[in-house]
Amino acid sequence: MTNPSILVTGGAGYIGSHVVKLLGQRNENIVVLDNLSTGFKNAVLHGKFVQGNTGDQALVSAIFKDHNVESVLHFAAHTSVPESVESPLKYYQNNTCCTRNLLECCANAGVKHFIFSSTAAVYGELETGFASEETTTAPINPYGSSKLMSEQMIRDLSLVSGLNHVILRYFNVAGSDPEGEIGQSTKNATLLIKVAAEVATKKREKLLVFGTDYPTPDGTGIRDYIHVSDLAAAHIDALDYLRLNDESTTLNCGYGHGFSVREVINAINEENGVAINVEEMPRRAGDPAELVSIANKIRQTLNWKPQYDDLNTIVKTSLAWEKKLSDR
Repeated sequence: MTNPSILVTGGAGYIGSHVVKLLGQRNENIVVLDNLSTGFKNAVLHGKFVQGNTGDQALVSAIFKDHNVESVLHFAAHTSVPESVESPLKYYQNNTCCTRNLLECCANAGVKHFIFSSTAAVYGELETGFASEETTTAPINPYGSSKLMSEQMIRDLSLVSGLNHVILRYFNVAGSDPEGEIGQSTKNATLLIKVAAEVATKKREKLLVFGTDYPTPDGTGIRDYIHVSDLAAAHIDALDYLRLNDESTTLNCGYGHGFSVREVINAINEENGVAINVEEMPRRAGDPAELVSIANKIRQTLNWKPQYDDLNTIVKTSLAWEKKLSDR
């Protein structure tokens, strides 16, 4: 039998590709499954690449059989909150139904470890603006609901099988690989720092700021921005944790402090040297005023030690990647 391997679904995407890079640097056996709807094959720096969908049970089952898959890192999903409000069934199909099919394949193949890419959107509106893992989950958009349903399926399966899991609830992911090998290349991206970097590099005319009347110090929404490389490292730590422990867990992935939209724009302007064009718009459906992690548990459980907890560093790597894309 071949040596155990790791299946990374959505491994050609923004976050998945950064995790694949770290796995490859550790000489892990990797299989990447991605349908390339939003990912890019040239972002997969290590492992074997298979083009296809996580909802294709025949394909996934064959991958498990051929590659002796022991661990699954599941990133494949649609991730836009506004799009989920406009097209909810698209999100329940891709994020929830495909995860259900993937889990059935895991159960049939006896997969041991499952690391799931979840989201802080499962919390919804917060009374204090801060969420711990024990905070009540009450998503206010289909994206958050689709991920929360998947979380529950994973927990239920773990109770009746040998599958142990770590669910990672991401806060706002930003930045790009500090070495410049990979980055966020998503077309029509909606993440604030990515869009701001596109405006700074003249790929977009302006940055739309949705909501300036929130009950926050400057009226704009506050988010906990985490550098993608720190988030990727958390997945490696989660894999190491599952290989040593039988206990499943759910963890917030954030720094524990937030920045407003205006603060992010100021950081972009400072790093860029020229102020970007901004247009203020009404609030967007499904956006809470403030969403910041209480993230002590991940540090204690995984011994996770972030290296890029600095807004200017996040912005700098985002702009560097955007300029590299322009040069191409």
